Order: sequence, then structure tokens, then C-alpha cells
Amino acid sequence: MLSPFRILQTVLVVLLPLSILAQGQVSGTVTDARTREPLPFVNVLLEGTTTGATTDENGRFVITEVTPGLYNVIVSSVGYQRRVVPEVMVGTAKPVELTIQLEPSATELKEVEITRQPFVRTQESPLSVRTIGSAEIMRNPGGNRDISKVIRALPGVASTASFRNDIIIRGGAPNENRFYLDGIEVPTINHFSTQGSSGGPVGMINVNFIREVDVITGAFPAARGNTLSSVFEFKQPEGNAEKPTYTFMLGSSDLGFTFDGPTGRNATTIVSVRRSYLQFLFQALKLPFLPIYNDAQIKHRIQLGKNSRLTFIGLGAFDNVDLNPAANDGVTDQATFERNRYILGNLPDNDQWNYTVGARYDRFVKKGFHTVVVSRSHLFNEASKYRNNDDADPAALLLRYGSTEEENKVRYEAVMNYGPWRFVGGAGYELARYGTDTYTQRVIAGLPVIVDYESSLSMDKFGVFGQLSRTFGKLSTSLGVRTDWNTLGGTMSDPLEQISPRLSLSFAVSDAVNINANVGRFHQLPPYTVLGFRNGSGDLLNLNNGIRYIQADHVVAGVEYFTRNNGKVSVEGFHKWYDKYPLLVDKGISLANLGGDFGVIGNELAAPTSQGRAYGVEFLIQQKLYKGFYGILSYTFVKSEFTNADTRYAPSSWDYGHILNLTGGKRLPKDWEVGLNWRLQGGGPYTPYDIPTSSLIPVWDATQQGVLDYSLINTERLRIFTQLNVRVDKRYYFKGWTLNVYFDVENVLASELPGAPFLDVVRDASGQLQVDPSDPSRYVVKLVPNDGTTVIPSIGIMVEF
Repeated sequence: MLSPFRILQTVLVVLLPLSILAQGQVSGTVTDARTREPLPFVNVLLEGTTTGATTDENGRFVITEVTPGLYNVIVSSVGYQRRVVPEVMVGTAKPVELTIQLEPSATELKEVEITRQPFVRTQESPLSVRTIGSAEIMRNPGGNRDISKVIRALPGVASTASFRNDIIIRGGAPNENRFYLDGIEVPTINHFSTQGSSGGPVGMINVNFIREVDVITGAFPAARGNTLSSVFEFKQPEGNAEKPTYTFMLGSSDLGFTFDGPTGRNATTIVSVRRSYLQFLFQALKLPFLPIYNDAQIKHRIQLGKNSRLTFIGLGAFDNVDLNPAANDGVTDQATFERNRYILGNLPDNDQWNYTVGARYDRFVKKGFHTVVVSRSHLFNEASKYRNNDDADPAALLLRYGSTEEENKVRYEAVMNYGPWRFVGGAGYELARYGTDTYTQRVIAGLPVIVDYESSLSMDKFGVFGQLSRTFGKLSTSLGVRTDWNTLGGTMSDPLEQISPRLSLSFAVSDAVNINANVGRFHQLPPYTVLGFRNGSGDLLNLNNGIRYIQADHVVAGVEYFTRNNGKVSVEGFHKWYDKYPLLVDKGISLANLGGDFGVIGNELAAPTSQGRAYGVEFLIQQKLYKGFYGILSYTFVKSEFTNADTRYAPSSWDYGHILNLTGGKRLPKDWEVGLNWRLQGGGPYTPYDIPTSSLIPVWDATQQGVLDYSLINTERLRIFTQLNVRVDKRYYFKGWTLNVYFDVENVLASELPGAPFLDVVRDASGQLQVDPSDPSRYVVKLVPNDGTTVIPSIGIMVEF
């Protein structure tokens, strides 16, 4: 029987003679970045070639007969700063459509060439911004075309050593990040997301829908609220207005199909669907759970005239987690056997779906543009767990959980330019609803307790913001303020309590060197799970305890140097002070320590008394595509600490210390490409078990897992871990279609990835729990190692036609 590798090799040998010197096309529109007015007579050139074009009176350009490959696109015009659009992939299946914005220069009579051409930033956020293009996402070794994994190469970003995509920015919790898709907020970007947080094992957004992503880790613009650690701005490509094209993708974990083409007069549509086969990979790896996910994404744009357009977007997912009772069949390694058995006894069955639909209207005027956004998001989450997985026995019920979250939003935003002044302002309204039906068994003060309640919550949210920017010679300044409030009462209903000012400064020491700084105060509403928690009598206990917006004060400063060969070197220091963070009363710990595991967080008694601090330094060397080379070297040192019930600062769960990343690659002749990613991360802290309490028979029977000793919160620490991922790509260009094949190996050196141990009960040969003969009130327990050395090879095929 032929192996998949041999079949693939045979197919490629057959196809190779069919590959011809097919040509591609690059087209697009160039506009003024401030007014969005089309710019005529702009020169557009493919770097390293003599191929180019000039824009017409509508700002349009078309470059034909382009040899397929990866190009930097150079855009220049008198009176505007020269711009380099990095790493544009040109194929033969469809024309590349670019939307390029040029910033006016201070000198009106000549074209201004600045060294930082590929690195675009704004006056509002002059530092702590990294932009990742679609080519970087697609080729990232070990990234599996998943943006949540790709950003790990950036400074300030940490991750858990597991199958999860938790986004941990500068020592902040995973619930401190916000995501926007073409300016429309989406609550989560991961499948199987943790309710009350944001992480999950697989990303929802299809990379075929991404033109680039701006990752903002500080100096947040006033137009983006309700965040403490980061803002992700996902920018989708323009649809293909010339002809329908299709993409078929067979990846390491899913099968996908994308349509891109015209769908009416002045209208284009991009739509994709994906279905996972991750469950088969997990079965092959002998993992005890089988995740199945489906997602769909759509963008429909209508050009209403020269000065207005309407965009509709949609993003949705349906996820299911089943247990794999056959995980231990044939397993001979004792540690693996015990780890699988523990997870099977602990992990619930889970169904989850969510969607976001939205519309965005843009109207361009002489001095700027107006934007109106309307959207709706809905999350449904349910889970259940029975002792010994016996759902036929009602007395064995350990968990029954159902919950919904709904958000209906409208936002108005204006961007106006008055001479040297730039103003961004607007307001937003949101109607939010939360509901839950919860039954679970917990351990409180060493005793098993049944928590059984229903809750519903409805609130109106409001936000107002404004930001004023101006450049004075070499100094760029931007002063902004926003406030948010809602109808839940207390301080949260007073807009003066959530005043959030911010100031950004950037000084151009030279054309190649900038000194940047930002200081600001930011607020974020606690998760709905915290706000909606009730007791059996129906009282909203946490609101009665004074739960309010979480506050964080940021100070960030740095220096950046831009090379003349599409490179950048930067150093940034940051310090964040947290206040009014929810303290989970029964556990005695800050909510900031949770969010890195599956399930739900925050649905318990809390008070706004925790404080925190996170500080560190980041170093970055980045080389955009230059003579076929590209790469990122980043180093971060971070400390993250929060107060708990004893009011003393202790390391948070995200206190990783040292993080070092190296990602690089080379484009080779005949459309081959090789890349590698190496990562070193300091050992994360974890909390040991309270073994005397955990071993009590009523406690274990109620929870099926060990009880953590939160009086020793994060006093243990995992080992430093390293991981090397490699990837090889090969592209074939045919007339009217393109074939891309890749081979990727995650953790190619089989490095051991450390994990906190499990606590489990000792069983006899028949699987019966062993009672301690010296104390019949307890089980005999032991720690089960949770380290892994999984190597994950994968082959991917993408066909565009």
C-alpha cells in the first residue's frame, strides 16, 4: 500500500512537466491616507524588477505579465512619503488586488523617501505595533496557518506549552485582548474558547481572508476600548472584481474551500467554509479527547459610488468535544496511560457555537471620512460531566452547564484632518445579554459544595472617545481620552469613573531613528460570568460586592532604528499597574491567574480588591523580505505579579521571565522556500495540590480532581522549554491555477514540553479506587507526570484556480 508521502510525490512528478511560465497580475488603488481621495500619477514598482505602472485619475493601476513569486511593492509620488508594501504573493489563479494609502509629506514639492518604508504606524500608536502579512502567516513553521500561533514570534508574547492558543501579552491574562475584523469587533478568534477568557486550541479565522494583522500591545488608540493588554486589527483583502476564483485547502487539521469573485454590479464577495479532521490526528496521537470544529467566514463589499462603500462581514463556528475512551488501547507507557485516564475522568463533553455578523458603512469627504458600524455577536456554550462518564446515572452528575452571551453594537467614528491637525472621535452603544443555568460541585473551605443557580443579565453600554494629533517639526504628538459606562449601577454607571486619558509622543532623531513613548489609563469590563453570578436566592452577589471596571495604567517607551534594506531594530520598556481586578473570594486568588485551561472562569463569588503589576523589556530585530531572506529575532524579559487574599504580590500564572524567539526563512530558486522557528520560554509558575483535602473521599467523589492549595499560589515552577519547528514549501504555477505544497514538522527535535503534574487516585488492577488503609476517610493519591514529547509532522496542499 502506498503511503500518503509516496502518493504526493507521484502526483508532483506528474504535474511538474505541466508547469509553464505562466504570468500573474497586480492591480489596486492608491489613496490619500488622510482623506481617502484617489491619487493619480503615482508610481508603482515591483522591487528588484523594471516592471511597474502609474495610477490613472481614479487612483487605479494594473501591472500585467508579472512572473509569479513574492515581491515588495514600492509606491511613490511627489508630496507623499514613499511606501513599501512588503511580501506580496503573486500567483496565476487570480490578480492580486491592493489598497494602498500614502501619507502626505511635510515637504509638498518632492517625493520623500523614508527609511521605515515597510513599517507603517500611526500618530495615535507610534510604538508597540507589529504588522504581520498574510505571507508571513501562511509560511510560519509550526504555525499551521493560525495567527494565534504566528504572533508568538513577536516580542512580549508568551504561550502555554500545550495545544492551546492562549494569547498572553506583556504578562497580562488571556481575557485582556480585543479583536477587530475590518473594524468590526469579534469577541473570540479561537475554537473551543474558554468562556470568560479568549484562548482555545485552534484559530477560527481563515488565513485566506487576511491581508494583514496589526498587533497593538500598548498605546491603544482612544477609538478602541475595553482592553488592557492588546488590540488585534485583522484587515481582510479586497474581493476579486474580475472573475470568480476558488481555493481548495487541505491542511494538517482541516479541509477548506474559498470562493472569491464579483457578485453583482460594483460588488465582490469572499466566502469560505472549513471542516476539521483534527479528531483523526488526536486519535492517532492517542489523546483522550476528540475536538471537531467547523467554521464559515464571509465578506461582501458594495461600492456605492466614488465616495462611499458598504461592507458586510460574518464569522461563525460550531465546535464539539467528545471523549476518546479508546485512548489507552495499546498504550504501554504507564505515565501516558495514567494521564489519559485522568483526563477522561475529568474533561466534560462540550458543545459550543458562536457567530458575529456586522455591517460597516464608510463615507469619504474632503477632509476625512465617516464610519458607521452595526454588529451582533452570539455565544452558546454547554457542557456536562458524570462520574465515570455514566450519564445514565442521575446521581453521578458532576457538572451541567449552559450559557449564552449576546452583544448588539453600533459605533460611529469620524476621522478628520484640519491642516496639520488630525482628529478621531466618535461614540458607541451596546445592548448586552448574558444567561446561564449552572450546576456544579466545588470545594469551598475544604468541603464539597453544590452550586446550583440560574441567572440572566441585561445591560446597556455606552462609550465616547476623541483623539487629537499633530506633528511639530520632528515631534509627533497625540492626546486622546475615552470613557465607558453601563446601566448595572454603582461606579460602572458613572462615566467620570472610567475616564481613560492617553498621550503618545514620537521624536524623529533622524530619518532612521525614532524615540517613542506613551502613557495612558485603560479600563475593561469584567467577564459576564463574573457580573452575572448569583446565589440560590437570585442575588447578584458580585455586583453587590462592588465589582467594577478593571483599571490599568501603562507607561511604555522605546527606541527604534530602521535600516535601508527593509529592516528594523527596536527596544521597548513597559510597566503596567492593575487595580480593581476581581479577587475570587472562595479561592483567595486574583482572576488574573485564570484563563489558560478549558471550561469557564469567573462564575463564582468575587470582589474588586486585587491589584497587579507587569513590567519588562523587549528587544526586536526584524528583516522584511530582502534578497530572498526574511526573519525575526525577539527577546522579552517580563515579570507579572498580582495580589491575592493575603494582599501580598505573588507571581501570576503568566510570569514567564525570559522569552526568546528566532524565525527565519529563505526563498530558493524554482519556487522552493524553507523556514524554521525556534523558541525558548522560561518555566511558567503553577500551584501545588492540597493533598490532605484532595484525598478526602467526599471531596474526590464530588470533583474527580485534585484541589489546588491556593495559599501557595504559583510557588512551583516548570522547567524552561525549547521547541524547534521547520517547514518546506514548494509552489507550482500553471496557466490559470496555482499549486502550493508544504511539509511542516512541529517540535522536530522531540523536546520535552513540561506540564504541571496531575493528582490522581491510585487504582488496583481492576480500576477500583484504593482507600487508604491507615485512614478509611481518604483515598490513596499520587502525582501523575504531565510532560510531553509529541512530534507533529503534517503535509498541506492548497490549490487556487
